[in-house]
Amino acid sequence: MFLEIPGLLEAGEVARLGDIASRMTFVDGRLSNPAHEAKDNRQADTAHPLYAESVQLVANALMRSREFRDFTFPKRFAPPLLSRYEPGMQYGVHADAAHMQLPTGPLRSDISCTVFLSDPATYEGGELTVHLGARPALFKGAPGSCILYPSTTLHEVRPVKRGVRLVSLTFIESFVADQAKRNLLYELNEVGALEGLKMQWQSRVRLEAVCQNLMRQWSD
Repeated sequence: MFLEIPGLLEAGEVARLGDIASRMTFVDGRLSNPAHEAKDNRQADTAHPLYAESVQLVANALMRSREFRDFTFPKRFAPPLLSRYEPGMQYGVHADAAHMQLPTGPLRSDISCTVFLSDPATYEGGELTVHLGARPALFKGAPGSCILYPSTTLHEVRPVKRGVRLVSLTFIESFVADQAKRNLLYELNEVGALEGLKMQWQSRVRLEAVCQNLMRQWSD
């Protein structure tokens, strides 16, 4: 299951991240995946003084988003990292690593997140492409929007032909590791939210009890 969140970042936050990116140092993206021959991009230098601010801006936006929290059941996530693609750059088909080494210890990647920062009209190509069997799903969001998708899927960033593609990337470890169970919980919670006070009170209480008890059973 995928979830697109429009307007995750406010306009001022998008502008600030663009300003930070214009003043930051970017390094070879293969530093984080040296074995992938088809990875050709640039990523923020984590030693740069502006790196921490870029992380905090995106992290704050994610955690204030109820849509993000309700979909991912986040236990923790990797520091969001600015990534830049210039003409000719791409990231070939791959699946994200199951475990990522962070200063706080290994993180299991359950859900991947791309936050779009560039206006899609300013660059050609560069679509995030998630492969679902024989049918690819292409995403090229508006500035400040994000797409959440299972880290288990094969995906790629198609070659940028013109302009610059700027995004922020992170990986979420969920309290509910199993994707099917996570999707069921999300759907049950969505039904409760959509029906709201139209449901009989007794039914609403019982639905909430089911959701909470499944969460207890399935959480790790």
